[in-house]
Amino acid sequence: MKNRHHEPSYLKLHRKGLLLSRVEQCLDLLKDCCLCPRKCHADRLSGELGVCRTGIRAKVASFHPHFGEEAPLTGSGGSGTIFFSSCNLFCSFCQNSHISHLGKGDEVAPDHLAGMMLHLMKLGCHNINLVTPTHVIPQILQALVLAVEQGLNLPLVYNSGGYDLVDTIKMLDGIVDIYMPDFKFWNDEWANRYCQAPDYRLHAMAAIREMHRQVGDLILDEAEIASRGLLVRHLVMPNCIAGTGEIMTFLAREVSGNITVNIMAQYHPCGKADSDPTINRRITLSEYAAAVQDAVAAGIHLLE
Repeated sequence: MKNRHHEPSYLKLHRKGLLLSRVEQCLDLLKDCCLCPRKCHADRLSGELGVCRTGIRAKVASFHPHFGEEAPLTGSGGSGTIFFSSCNLFCSFCQNSHISHLGKGDEVAPDHLAGMMLHLMKLGCHNINLVTPTHVIPQILQALVLAVEQGLNLPLVYNSGGYDLVDTIKMLDGIVDIYMPDFKFWNDEWANRYCQAPDYRLHAMAAIREMHRQVGDLILDEAEIASRGLLVRHLVMPNCIAGTGEIMTFLAREVSGNITVNIMAQYHPCGKADSDPTINRRITLSEYAAAVQDAVAAGIHLLE
């Protein structure tokens, strides 16, 4: 779908004086943290780290214009990515385990994080791409208020692993413009084995439904750049363990008949994957072709 102009959602909330109150609601959740499905109840406002190993301040591993993201995000100016340290998933095959597992990065104050957003905008990025944001939503919103007051006007991309809590996603209604979650696994056994999340499918399904309710199908402007909507990522895994067919059927039938999905072929064994015979190799051409065929058969709109 094409659209000429789309003002970032958070600007409307800010003008109504509602953005700050949303921030305060989110920060209050850190006292007894239930931001994500882990619900570890850490008092992060007092410095407890919880399951995500993150306390009162977000940690950032890096930030820069990214030209390797999906074309509707990258365009000519790049996607303004901010990579947050740690994660609420523990994928044993993670390609960025030094960030997600080992927590490489530096703690940042809200004004510092706001400065990153503004710097990326000045560099000409098309959006602010929040990578692995689930566990630091309150801190992101704190920074967003400061950035908006200094002129930020780019769409926000919520780029998560899909292991999100619906109640938390609802707090982002009217703030996030583009949701880009993964849908990693359909089978609970594999999700538990590789992500320590036996309830992954349940939460991914519910979160993606809510994301679509908020922003709808992906909308591109006249330059083919995404301004709003849902884009789902799905990584094809060896031996078809991701459950591509079931995931595509769910997305097409229960989320939207016009949903956009990126079927990704770049899996390669990282982390602990080398020692697991089920996933210790790259995918084959036939495995990728079968995944694409599953998506086409379901009626999915595939990202080119």
